[in-house]
Amino acid sequence: MRKSLSLLSILLGSMVSAQQGLPHALAPHEHALIPAYRDSRASAARGINTPPTYPVRTMAEWEEVQALVITWTSYTGILKQIVRYALDECPVIIACDDPAAVTAYLQNSSFGGPIADLSDVTFLQEDFNSIWVRDYGMETMYRNEVDSLVLLDWIYNRPRPDDDALPDAISSYLGIPMFSTTQAPYDLVHTGGNFMSDGAGTAFSSELVVEENGPSGQFNQTVRTPAEVDSMMKWFMGIERYVRMSTLPYDGIHHIDMHMKLLDEETLLVGEFPVGVSDGPQLEQNLQFIASNYNSTYGTPYELVRIPMPPSTGGAYPPQGYYRTYANNLFINGTVLVPTYREEYDTTGLRILRESLPGYRVIGIDCDDNGQNIISASGAIHCITKCIGVEDPLLIRHQRLRDTYDTQNGYTVEAYVRHRSGIAQAQLHWTTDTAQGFTALAMTDVGNGMWAADIPAQPAGTEVFYYVEGEANSGKVQVRPIVAPDGWWRFRVLDINTGVDDADGPRIAEVFPNPTSSLLVVQLASEPGTVLRVRLTDALGRDVMALHAGPLHADRRVFADLSALAPGNYLVVAESATGRSVQRVVKH
Repeated sequence: MRKSLSLLSILLGSMVSAQQGLPHALAPHEHALIPAYRDSRASAARGINTPPTYPVRTMAEWEEVQALVITWTSYTGILKQIVRYALDECPVIIACDDPAAVTAYLQNSSFGGPIADLSDVTFLQEDFNSIWVRDYGMETMYRNEVDSLVLLDWIYNRPRPDDDALPDAISSYLGIPMFSTTQAPYDLVHTGGNFMSDGAGTAFSSELVVEENGPSGQFNQTVRTPAEVDSMMKWFMGIERYVRMSTLPYDGIHHIDMHMKLLDEETLLVGEFPVGVSDGPQLEQNLQFIASNYNSTYGTPYELVRIPMPPSTGGAYPPQGYYRTYANNLFINGTVLVPTYREEYDTTGLRILRESLPGYRVIGIDCDDNGQNIISASGAIHCITKCIGVEDPLLIRHQRLRDTYDTQNGYTVEAYVRHRSGIAQAQLHWTTDTAQGFTALAMTDVGNGMWAADIPAQPAGTEVFYYVEGEANSGKVQVRPIVAPDGWWRFRVLDINTGVDDADGPRIAEVFPNPTSSLLVVQLASEPGTVLRVRLTDALGRDVMALHAGPLHADRRVFADLSALAPGNYLVVAESATGRSVQRVVKH
């Protein structure tokens, strides 16, 4: 049943009338509404208002999902496409005013044609204020890592009381207990777009979370120091390491999902601007901060996958252009939904994601056309969706194997495998040719939740593909990566006798697209960490653009935007610290 308007909602009727199309940031008229919204929290007892009395683990986005939540308001063409693809993976919960109208829209011919089967769609008639459910929706957590599902609700940093209360309605509908940091003394202001978890006790946010809970906060009831914010995250969410980065100058909402994404426990997808442009310098400082102070949960440096930030049609970046990003993507089990903008950039953005996430169905949804230009509101696919984890997770974590020169010894694969009923068995599946299928090896329980098996030694030049499967005592089976056997981890057995030392000069593996009218990606073959200078010259050898200077990134990619250059032939020149160089022709 649709809940009645709260007293505060009545007092703030102007906000309710603006339900369609509220921006991601504060609307001008909302500033005056903040005091009443904040003061209403003193009596808004929701959920469980004290920290859990047992250990909890906050879920990572790539884990198994039982449902996707959206709110049906503006940008309905984008929402329809999200529903279409999400239904291949899980049920969808749509908070809406008029289920009949939403059903009719989903079944009409617009935006890819009708969605005929809506049997896995739940229409929840509940009040809400905006489309930005990522920020005010609930977080998924598990008691004792895997025992039982619980939810968490923060104070939303917008004076939108119905948005802030929607998690209660969803928690009640699903019958899932929910903890709440919405009342003093355990109050905390936070947003889902400014939070990402690795599922193993580490989380990332911008310093916005400290600012909004500190002396200058407008929504907090209790003023907290940074250390006290960390304590709240540990008590309520099991976050042992909270990585907080400086806010970016031109990201008006300061949510990290506009430029950064964890792809797994040790890989960061990071948006990249042209050298020295827009938020690029601060973003690079943040990455250096992470590299200098934090390793992955496995004790190794985070690997970076860089993905270009597209400019406006006129070539502008923030603050002169909108904050276009591919990092604002969404995991839904085996599907990744990605915001797209223009084909000349999308081709490269989608390619990088597919290379980084083998086996996943990576689908682009236009967020920059005239009718559905959601990116102009400072948000995209991730910002308007919220996933809820499964009730019965079978957790598998694994530090993937790296390339090796070892041709004599087996390659030990270790994985952490847990389920609340216990693990009956685990298997390692491996092959050197995915077209020929995988060989299964029984893994041995080596204690503390770890299972291990050895892939036999292989000759130099071999590429090995593998994945892990776990079976619980209850009979539940899960694989990691979640898309296996279509997706896998892989490593190469290198030939130490034919390897080329970087001292002999830098190597360019590929330059694409070529020809190009705008974006250019230079794929280097030198080892990550190799100090290189990469530049673009004209046909006469004159420097046109500096692309990179310093240690080569882990993904070995360098990006350039050539849209402002005159048509013609150019040279990409990669030069080592010793002066050796190599070059490739680029047609523009």
